[in-house]
Amino acid sequence: SKKLLMLAAVGGAAFWITDFVIAVSPIADEYKAAFSIHSLPVALIEALAGGLMIGCCVSYFLLRFFEKIPTQNPILKALILSFVAMLMIEVLSTLVNPSNTSVYLLIDTVMNVPRFLALGIVVGHLYDKLNGGA
Repeated sequence: SKKLLMLAAVGGAAFWITDFVIAVSPIADEYKAAFSIHSLPVALIEALAGGLMIGCCVSYFLLRFFEKIPTQNPILKALILSFVAMLMIEVLSTLVNPSNTSVYLLIDTVMNVPRFLALGIVVGHLYDKLNGGA
């Protein structure tokens, strides 16, 4: 669907832009060291691919199950879906790599919150605009 592609693209872009801002910030040095990230360009390409995939999933579920998600506000609905996706990713990454627990999981979660927040806000806002919202 055209709406799905548009929502996924803007969600992925919001995720990537937020990731870029975080990547060039001073706090990113500890994050990169903790997760053995040696190449910023490679990390940014991975963030773009991941953002597009997450944006696609959030957008699909928003379009498919809009009426079943609690609240009437499309931005809040998209945020709910976005943070559910983040929670699932954090749980799966911990199961796949148990050494990722404790401090690393906390750092990863704190670094992911702005990314998923931006993705949810942008997807929800565009959904609202595409469907005649204010």
